Amino acid sequence: MNKILSTCLLATALTFVSCDQDKKGSDSAQAETSQEEFNFKADEFADLKILRYQIPGWENLSLKEQKLVYYLTQAGLSGRDIIWDQNYRHNLSIREALENIYVNYEGDKSSEDWTAFETYLKRVWFSNGIHHHYSNAKLKPEFSKEYFDTLLKETNTDLTGEAYEVIFNDKDAKKVNLNEADGLIEGSAVNMYGEGITAAEVDAFYANKKSPNPERPLAYGINTKLVKENGKLVEKVYKSGGLYGEAIDEIVKWLEKAKAVAENEKQANALGLLIDYYNTGDLQTWDEYNVAWVEATEGNIDYINSFIEVYNDPKGYTGSYESIIQIKDFDMSEKMSVVEKNVQWFEDNSPIMDEHKKDSVVGVTYKTVIVAGESGDASPSTPIGVNLPNSSWIRKEHGSKSVSLGNIINAYENAGGTDRLKEFAHDEEEIALSEKYGKQADKLHTALHEVVGHASGQLNQGVGTTKETLKSYASTLEEGRADLVGLYYLMDPKLEELGLTDNAEELGKAAYNDYIRNGMVTQLVRLELGDDVEEAHMRNRQWVSAWVFEKGKEDGVIEKVEKDGKTYYDIKDYKKLRELFGELLKETQRIKSEGDYEAVKELVENYGVKVDQKIHKEVLDRNAQFKSAPYSGFINPVLVAEMDDNGEITAINVTQPESFEKQMMDYSENFSFLTEKKEAKEKAKKEETVEAAEM
Repeated sequence: MNKILSTCLLATALTFVSCDQDKKGSDSAQAETSQEEFNFKADEFADLKILRYQIPGWENLSLKEQKLVYYLTQAGLSGRDIIWDQNYRHNLSIREALENIYVNYEGDKSSEDWTAFETYLKRVWFSNGIHHHYSNAKLKPEFSKEYFDTLLKETNTDLTGEAYEVIFNDKDAKKVNLNEADGLIEGSAVNMYGEGITAAEVDAFYANKKSPNPERPLAYGINTKLVKENGKLVEKVYKSGGLYGEAIDEIVKWLEKAKAVAENEKQANALGLLIDYYNTGDLQTWDEYNVAWVEATEGNIDYINSFIEVYNDPKGYTGSYESIIQIKDFDMSEKMSVVEKNVQWFEDNSPIMDEHKKDSVVGVTYKTVIVAGESGDASPSTPIGVNLPNSSWIRKEHGSKSVSLGNIINAYENAGGTDRLKEFAHDEEEIALSEKYGKQADKLHTALHEVVGHASGQLNQGVGTTKETLKSYASTLEEGRADLVGLYYLMDPKLEELGLTDNAEELGKAAYNDYIRNGMVTQLVRLELGDDVEEAHMRNRQWVSAWVFEKGKEDGVIEKVEKDGKTYYDIKDYKKLRELFGELLKETQRIKSEGDYEAVKELVENYGVKVDQKIHKEVLDRNAQFKSAPYSGFINPVLVAEMDDNGEITAINVTQPESFEKQMMDYSENFSFLTEKKEAKEKAKKEETVEAAEM
């Protein structure tokens, strides 16, 4: 619920860090180079572009700090299989089969069919499964079933039954379905609920869960899969000895190593609670961990690791596994800390109703960080900013942490271009504003979205959590609300007073142009013609943009312009548009504070779901001239540990992987803890041990 994705770069993706703990080097890696020499683009296929990112300042960390990053990264990678299984029940079997073909096929690799197979495999890798990472639609192979049968036979690969058929049939077409008419759970392929369970049963099950302290509700469902056993609903808990236990044990192993080299006592205590949570699955421990984590603000290293965001659960209960390892960017964090220090001013001057404002916004911290590794739901597709924890009561009583992923944003900026801007912007003035202030506006919007937006406002007394009251609309409402906070303040003179920009009016104009253009036009390149908008962030950008466009029609705030057969949205009155953003912010906060389900349903369904098909076709036609893919992701730097004769780490070097496919295969080789490959490796290891003992 509290991630922000890039809105102006038409890119939303990432991957992460791998480590070779036994060798001093790697044949598949290249040493880091300076930014001037660095090649940010690694690959491009289908609708995806694979980028690289660097870890600047790595050499300034002590060896102990580098070990902490290394261990946390290993822990993150160890849970990689979990997100694959959460995304779809057959993903791991399909991945193993595809990878076996990829490694063992000795036939013609110059054919169009083989190229289509490779592309399909790379798309599956990128999405952590067979459903598109953004649209949630099932990926369609561009090779025939007959060709696939040939590949299976010639590589002696076993894939049968439903796992085989689903690649080519129409079943399980959507990973996450938000159309209630199709059944939120029945119409979703995501593997967070067992067979035969309905949304109504889920609601009833969790309605009967009563927290010991209603003022501090536990996150029921965050780490469980709800299944039916003998006709009765039962939770399968993600924990050591429970569901995903084999992978969780590996995560815990590395977290224990990380705890041993923690920077300070608070950080070590938080890691200890996270380990306890993984071992027990206890939700009270989860809350205790989040409190300890949010209060552990000292040190240069931080991390995100666990079952956190609920976007992939159509009911908004179960968290997807993710991991992000962060190194503090001291220079940028100091510059942006001004937002953190003034968060109460923003809350006090917000256009929301006084009864929905917090008297004291506590514990908000904001840092620009250098990403050192990502895994799970944060990889390959990544946010550019994160604000956690998601618990409203913890945020109110203890605060939150907001981070902007600085080196990820830098990689996007170095790999981007302005061709699409020039095609879809209404005029030269709009282009000039975006080129001068666009990057600065995007960074400030990220900061305001995360630090102020998600920390702003409070629920009315007695109102349940948003996942209970707003249900499937909770995520898009929260993201839109945080976006509106940022949009409202991006044109405020306070930003000049705080030294964040030299011209708040021009900055705001650039931000408003980019947001409306994206929400109404350019983000449509991510959809197939005829599709509705499904993804939460895309929905929020559309309902925000469409609402202000409609409400401002009478006053001509935004004009829809058609020239030379092309559609543009030209903002005529920026100050009035800011007022409209404020009005909508006031209403979205009211909806959240009061838990008004009917109002959020009307807002999202009326403005955020349906697409004007004429404009959509036009946008796709206009976009066809651009070869650059609309989505981006990253291969992660590789941390290579050097060991002495006693197995102690003496140095850790940052290198770059040879290619996207090489890194994906390395991950499957070294971090498969829920697949048959793991069982085969363990069997081979036992056989080696027996042979050694007999010699």
